[in-house]
Amino acid sequence: MRFLLTYLLVVVMALWSPGIPLAFAEDASKLSSDALSGESAILIDATTGQVLFEKNPHEKLYPASITKIATGIYAIEKGNPDAIVKVSKKARYEEGTRVYLGEGEQIPLRKLEYGLLMHSGNDAATAIAEHMSQTTERFADELNAYLLEKVGVTETHFANAHGLHDPNHYTTASDMAKIARYAMTNPIFREIVGTNRLPWDGKEWKSELINHNKLLRDYEGATGIKNGFTDQALHTLVGSAKRGNSEFIAVTMKAGASAYAYKDVTKMLDYAFAHFDTKQVAPNGKAYTHAAVPGNDAQITYSTMDNLYATVPKGMEPLVELTDDGHLLVQAGDLQITYPLMRHDPPQDPANEKAMTSSQTLKKHPVVEYGLLFVWLGLNLFMISYTVLRTRRFRRVRRRDLQRRAY
Repeated sequence: MRFLLTYLLVVVMALWSPGIPLAFAEDASKLSSDALSGESAILIDATTGQVLFEKNPHEKLYPASITKIATGIYAIEKGNPDAIVKVSKKARYEEGTRVYLGEGEQIPLRKLEYGLLMHSGNDAATAIAEHMSQTTERFADELNAYLLEKVGVTETHFANAHGLHDPNHYTTASDMAKIARYAMTNPIFREIVGTNRLPWDGKEWKSELINHNKLLRDYEGATGIKNGFTDQALHTLVGSAKRGNSEFIAVTMKAGASAYAYKDVTKMLDYAFAHFDTKQVAPNGKAYTHAAVPGNDAQITYSTMDNLYATVPKGMEPLVELTDDGHLLVQAGDLQITYPLMRHDPPQDPANEKAMTSSQTLKKHPVVEYGLLFVWLGLNLFMISYTVLRTRRFRRVRRRDLQRRAY
């Protein structure tokens, strides 16, 4: 009996221990704000961007090292991966997590990107910023402009490249999900954040990088992305996972412990995989026809401009139809999305089109226009002259008749 009670106690403690980040015993059929430890959280479909769950998604909070998601994608898209970066003294002595770069060390930009995103190196972040923008302050300005242009964030302002605390360095769970979704469309970024282990041969540190993101080792189908911590931000985590055709991104911010942050993200991802599927509703270039006028054989053709996807309740097939105004309407349960399509007007009848073209060409030709004007003026002068001559002749004849009568 004592052994049985001890066994049950151990099981209960194991399931509820904050040291176990992934709570497989949780019921994935339910998800509520109260069930998450983070002050702010969001769950989206990585393919469609559709929001599936949110908790205070627009609350401005400190991001800590999930900032490096933005720094990483900026460096990948704007930098030359083979460029050699010379490490400054400022980068060498950057505080917090480091990959132990040596002052004056010369290292390829691509290697720094791995140190940034896998090992969360603050020294790597500063070295990247100085290499790309000369100063860390200018880099922050350029990064903010880039995020506004490429991602369309409206609730974010970064003051540095690494996420160390600054009162003017903030974002929201909603914006971080958008940044992460954009970054994961880049295959190089995706490869880096999905790398679990990598040998590191630096000037001052020879070791092996082990990705700080525990999801890669503990969660089925994990594809990324980044965790973070500062005393002010507490624990932040952006996690992603893919199973089949569905990939989801979950963000939690200001969680009280690392285990709680992982638990939040795990709950959201479990919920997504249990309840939703990402389905293609139309391939790129698919044509749809619509009557130009009811009762008339003429038709207008519309086509998709990209592969179109929708996030639908699990086990449900989406209904797709063309609207009168040329949009594709997708419905599945409570879901209702419209996609704009490209319009292709029906071609003109060749004979009419040729006649119209000839007429327009004739009318627009300056020689023809002036010729027609001269003809019109000539006819009018002729008519006026003819009228005057007739009138004079009539008067002469009448005058002569009156003179004869007088004799």
